[in-house]
Amino acid sequence: MFDITHLQALLLGIVEGLTEFIPVSSTGHLILLVDLLGFQGPPGKVFEIAIQLGAILAICLVYWRRLVDTLAGLGRDDRANRFTVNVLFGFLPALVIGFFAHGFIKSVLFSPQFGPWVVSVALVLGGFAILAIERYVGEGEVASVDDFRFSLSLKIGFIQCLAMIPGVSRSGATIMGARLLGVRREAATEFSFFLAVPTMLAATVYDLYKNWSGLSLEGLGVIALGFLAAFFSALLVVRFVIALINRHGFVPFAYYRILLGSLMLVILLLR
Repeated sequence: MFDITHLQALLLGIVEGLTEFIPVSSTGHLILLVDLLGFQGPPGKVFEIAIQLGAILAICLVYWRRLVDTLAGLGRDDRANRFTVNVLFGFLPALVIGFFAHGFIKSVLFSPQFGPWVVSVALVLGGFAILAIERYVGEGEVASVDDFRFSLSLKIGFIQCLAMIPGVSRSGATIMGARLLGVRREAATEFSFFLAVPTMLAATVYDLYKNWSGLSLEGLGVIALGFLAAFFSALLVVRFVIALINRHGFVPFAYYRILLGSLMLVILLLR
C-alpha cells in the first residue's frame, strides 16, 4: 500500500539523483531531509546508501559505450587497460579506509544526534573551499582521463575519502582534489563519474550485507522506489552537468552549499 513513507522515498530518490554528481553532497541532503521529514526507512541507513546505485546505473547508461569498449579491450588494448587501472587505483583508498572506518562513520557521523550538525558545517566549509579553489587554482594541464598517471588516480582516491564525512560530497572531493592536482574541469568531472561506479557499488553491497537480516519485504520495496527515482532524476542531470560546469564553473554550487548549510545551522540552533 502506498503511504507517506513511499512518498518520502520518492522525494529522497529524486533528491539523490539530482545531487549525486554535483559538488553539493547527495548524502548530506539525504541526512538533512531524513531528519526534517522524520523518514522511517529500513534499518542501518541502508536506504540512503542503496538508492545511490540508481544514480550509478544512470552513469553506466550514459557512458555505456566507453564502459563496454573498456571491458571488451581488457588485456588487449592499452587505453582500456590504463583506464581500468586508473579507476581501480582511485577506488583503492576508499575500499581500505571505508572497510576499517565503517563502524565509526555509521554510528557517529551518520547518527541522528550528530549527523545534521556534521553535514551543515561540512556544507559551509566545503563551499568556501570551492570558492578558494575556483579563484586561485589555474586551468590545469591534464585535459583527459586517458592522460592520468596511476599516481594521480591514487592521490585523487585518497582525497575522495574525505567524502566519508557526510556533507563533504564525494563528487566535490574528487573534482576539487583533481583540480588541485592539475586536472581540468571536464576531465576531473568525468573521472569523478567513473570513480563513483566501484565506490558506490562496494558501499551499497557492504551495507546490504551488514543489514540484510533486518530488511523486510516492505523495506526492500521502499528501497526499490527510491532507487528508480534516483535513476531517472540522475539520468536527466548527468547529460547536462558537464556542459553546465564548463560554462559556469563550480561557484554557483559553492554559494548554494554555504546558503543551505547556514540555513540548516540556524534551524538546528533554534530547535
